[in-house]
Amino acid sequence: MRQRPIAALLATLFTIAIALVVGQAPATAAPAGCPDVEMVFARGTDEVGAPMGLTGQSFLLALQNRLPGRSVVGYAVNYPASSDFNNRVAFAQSVIGGVVDAQNRVKFVASTCPRTRVVLGGYSQGAVVAGYAANSGIRFSDKYQRYQEHVPPALPAGVMNHVAAVVLFAEPSPLWISQTGAPPVDIAPMLASRTSRYCFPGDTICNGAPLGGPNALHVLYSVSGFPADGANFAADRL
Repeated sequence: MRQRPIAALLATLFTIAIALVVGQAPATAAPAGCPDVEMVFARGTDEVGAPMGLTGQSFLLALQNRLPGRSVVGYAVNYPASSDFNNRVAFAQSVIGGVVDAQNRVKFVASTCPRTRVVLGGYSQGAVVAGYAANSGIRFSDKYQRYQEHVPPALPAGVMNHVAAVVLFAEPSPLWISQTGAPPVDIAPMLASRTSRYCFPGDTICNGAPLGGPNALHVLYSVSGFPADGANFAADRL
């Protein structure tokens, strides 16, 4: 898991301009109406800046700046990003809804714009959504097997091949996930080398601390250097 010192965010705090300007694509890059790159991003729980959230918008801007002369667009995963943590069933439905929408979007891009490369990403709860969307198969423990039939299947390998990178910000740690009773986020093997994770060392959601609420660091990803780091990672794989 990649980590950046807390001091790094001070240089960029409150300086992000959310601009969704799309560059012009080379004539041979993609069919008419198809971008060179589409970022499919799931926002965090009740995150400001819906539908994509501030972290996703910052990441998109960084990726656009990193790829001048190429068309880069964003798609906001359509899901509730529920904060109803006391209702496990409702919360699970929120996540599953996001996984289904993210997978459907990747399938749509793969079928209609086969030369468009997809960058799949998410922040916090959205990182779980993106991780499950890129999963090799979501498997519940024996205690929750009754929900297994509702789990979206893994993307076909041919569709996964259109995903150039998976970038996850503040993804809840394996311990945090397991203590909620949720299945592990296991990225499909063919996407493992294309996946990067970003976490502040002191962020108790992603740093391996026991299950609990977020601290102040958890809400600072959009104004840190992580979106630029993620954009560099993704751009190197496009």
